[in-house]
Amino acid sequence: MKAKVDPDLCTGCDLCVQTCPEVFKMEGATAVAYANPVPAEHEQAARQAAEECPVEAISIS
Repeated sequence: MKAKVDPDLCTGCDLCVQTCPEVFKMEGATAVAYANPVPAEHEQAARQAAEECPVEAISIS
């Protein structure tokens, strides 16, 4: 699976990084998904980060 953060929607709240630091990190004021494809052992946490994103900036495919 792959994760993507839409930089136009991301507000930089850092919640995804707190939820799944193995996949997401902050670059300046915006989060990015740096581990693609998402490692199998972190798929559940990446999905949780996407579900909990307050502005729905994370997509999972």
